[in-house]
Amino acid sequence: MPDHLLQAAALPVRDGRICLVTSRRRARWVVPKGRIDPGCTPLEAAEREAWEEAGLVGLLRPASLGSYHYEKLGRAHLVSVFAMEVTLEHPTWPEFRERTREWVDVAEALARIEEPGLRAIVRLATAVGAPLGPPLLTPKFQVEPAR
Repeated sequence: MPDHLLQAAALPVRDGRICLVTSRRRARWVVPKGRIDPGCTPLEAAEREAWEEAGLVGLLRPASLGSYHYEKLGRAHLVSVFAMEVTLEHPTWPEFRERTREWVDVAEALARIEEPGLRAIVRLATAVGAPLGPPLLTPKFQVEPAR
């Protein structure tokens, strides 16, 4: 048995925005993620979690944007994150009574995401020249003029 639980996450994007959902206890903003079941690929798990937790369907990019670790209930978790270009958003989904879904710009997503590893992946994935950099996602920040 591995020393950590393997999980996959979808980073849902559309029109330069990221879809975040609340955790089940609604205490934190996260991206859809969950366990990789036996016989299931990480991409299949990410696709399933996007549907169950956020009601989203779309195209997943096959290459992982990166992975991060976190601990929950004394158990280490390793999460691989995959970009999802959302093509369909359902008004209801399996966990819609347990979670809130919200589309936000990159800067707001970075402000809301508490998990440092996930925040780092979003920051790197949305930088200019990165896999999700312009034109898919554009951070909304102002560069201060040189003085």
